[in-house]
Amino acid sequence: MTTKPVAAGKSSFDLIDAELLFAELSLKKDTRLLDLACGRGAYALAASAYLGSKGRIYAVDLWEEGITALQNEATARRIEQIDARVVDVSQRLPFEDRSMDVCLMATVLHDLIQVRTDQAALKEVCRTLKNQGTLAIVEFKKIDGPPGPPVSIRLAPEECQAHLQPFGLDLVRHLDVGPYNYLALFKQI
Repeated sequence: MTTKPVAAGKSSFDLIDAELLFAELSLKKDTRLLDLACGRGAYALAASAYLGSKGRIYAVDLWEEGITALQNEATARRIEQIDARVVDVSQRLPFEDRSMDVCLMATVLHDLIQVRTDQAALKEVCRTLKNQGTLAIVEFKKIDGPPGPPVSIRLAPEECQAHLQPFGLDLVRHLDVGPYNYLALFKQI
C-alpha cells in the first residue's frame, strides 16, 4: 500500500497553454520523456500526441489510484507510448543513467520541497537525464490563489533556479504558460 501524496488528484493541466508548453519542450518523434509525479497523467496523455512510435513517456507517481487511472485511459485511447508505474520519486528511479531526453515536473516541486523529498528526487532526475537533457518545471506563479497552493509555498522563478543550481542544472529560460503558471527550462550540463 502506498501513501497518497499531498496534491493527489489535482492537476494544473487545464490551467496552462498546452500547445505553448509542448512547443517549448521541443519533443521529437523518438523522445524519451519522464513525467515525474504525474498524478492521473494529463500531461503524459497530451504529450503522447507529439511522439512517434519510437518515443516513450515514463509516467511515475506514488499514488496508485492515479497510475491506474492513467493506465486505463491510455489503454482506452490506444496510446502505446506511455509506461505508467507506481514509483516513489524520492527513491532510486527504475531507469538507466542518462536515459531520458526530457523530465517534466508539473506543479510538483513545491510539494516535494514541503515533504522534504526534493533533494532525493532531483538527484534521481539528474542521474536519469542525458547530457544536455532538459528539465521542465511548471510551477504556480508566486501570487495569491486559488487556484494552486498557498502563496507561502509557491516558488518564484528565481527561487526555483536557486533550488536547482546545486544539481548542475542551468536555467535556459522561463516564460508564462498561463495566467497562473510559468515554465522554467533547465539543461543538464
